[in-house]
Amino acid sequence: MKNIVGIGLLILMLVSTWHFLLNGVDGGLIFYSSLILTLFLVIIGFNIFLENRDPIQTITWLVIFCAFPFIGFIFYFLFGRNFRKDRIFRKKYFLDKQTFVKISGEAGYNERIMEMGEHPQQLITLANRLGNSPVSFTTETRVLRNGEETFSNIIEELKKARHHIHLEYYIVRDDRIGGLLKDILIQKVKEGVKVRFLYDAVGSWKLARSYIDELKNAGAEMVAFGPLHLPLLNNKFNFRNHRKIIVIDGSVGFIGGLNIGDEYLGQDQKFGSWRDTHLIIKGEAVRTLQLIFLQDWYYSTNNSFLSDEYLMTGMPNDHGYGGVQLIGGGPDSEWTIIKSIFFKMITSAEKSVWIASPYFVPDDNILQALKVAALSGLDVRLLVPKNPDKRIVFHASRTYFPELLASGVRIFQYNEGFMHSKIIIVDDQMASIGTTNIDMRSFHLNFEVNAFLYRTESAQQLVNDYMEDIKVSKEVEIDEFSKRNFGLKLLESTCRLLSPLL
Repeated sequence: MKNIVGIGLLILMLVSTWHFLLNGVDGGLIFYSSLILTLFLVIIGFNIFLENRDPIQTITWLVIFCAFPFIGFIFYFLFGRNFRKDRIFRKKYFLDKQTFVKISGEAGYNERIMEMGEHPQQLITLANRLGNSPVSFTTETRVLRNGEETFSNIIEELKKARHHIHLEYYIVRDDRIGGLLKDILIQKVKEGVKVRFLYDAVGSWKLARSYIDELKNAGAEMVAFGPLHLPLLNNKFNFRNHRKIIVIDGSVGFIGGLNIGDEYLGQDQKFGSWRDTHLIIKGEAVRTLQLIFLQDWYYSTNNSFLSDEYLMTGMPNDHGYGGVQLIGGGPDSEWTIIKSIFFKMITSAEKSVWIASPYFVPDDNILQALKVAALSGLDVRLLVPKNPDKRIVFHASRTYFPELLASGVRIFQYNEGFMHSKIIIVDDQMASIGTTNIDMRSFHLNFEVNAFLYRTESAQQLVNDYMEDIKVSKEVEIDEFSKRNFGLKLLESTCRLLSPLL
């Protein structure tokens, strides 16, 4: 049954086309099409029931199928096909786990970990057990606040590359910044540098073939993650590689919220100013980022490069950098890794929980954790965009505002363009920065990667940046928010109904 949606859609199209060619549009065409659609909706509904999904998600799908059969069928094709993701990615999960345990080994720095205090110790232990990634205290990090800072640093480090450049991105565009990076990569290939570029097939579906061919013809390796040769029958369409990774010579790495495209520099008229956060990493923890890339590359190409030339890292002396852990999560994981760490961060906070997320559609666990933290007297803040780029998610997120506000959560809407940062800061000392949104897709369907920082200068910089962002944001007041007109509330509630499916 794993390809039932694609097969159903294909049969529906073939039967409808055949009947139309023979008889034109008549009652028979409508009858046969409706019969086939109903049959496959019954099969899909039964399959969803047997998958033992979240009850709310299961009921939502069944309601959608009953109320809007054709729209529900298409929507399920686009967003709902899990097809037992544990089976699809089982091999990748076990290979990744074995590799990370073998290469990374046990978490060291026991004395340093003990010095961090009980709260960081628990988070470090949890992240290591779930993500098989030890903490590093000899890794330098620096926060990059916007596209200009991020791409200028990326370009500077790319030009220094001597052995290899590894890139992994969700969205790659053939525009000004995309073209500039392409030219630099081609030049580095000519200098003898190995260039490997992994891009998501869904996120980069608009990427021109000429862009890919130019890099390949120059000698770079460019590969699609989850290629969609037959999209209608592809059971991996809903699982996307949302990671943004660069590793240069195994010693310098980049992760964060920015893809490759001019809009991330604030140069797109549709979005205007773009507020985002990225992180540059130097030293020991880059090896974990390298492992994440290499395992994704192996999954996509069946080629492995687990050798010292790729896994040896430059290790700066310990100058009190604090702790750094790089954690990858995805549908191949045995646990919802990053969501579990977020949950632990929130529930164990002692003073404050500050969150920035462009797409806020939490599940019940995260929502309840935030409300309980606020009700307990903690300073809980949520920073979201004022203007949407994805309207369904935007309107769905606003339906969570009343209960959060009632529990004491302070919500701020960022006013200066679009806010795309994905940040959690706890007690001004621990922070997460990476690609993971507070939404269902990031928690359950996407491949993501985050850096977790413990008492680093970068964590303090994130605190300072968050406070600056608050200054250019407007706080949502519960009395004013409750005055939204009925039509808007209806739209938001409809989007909320769809949120478990996104």
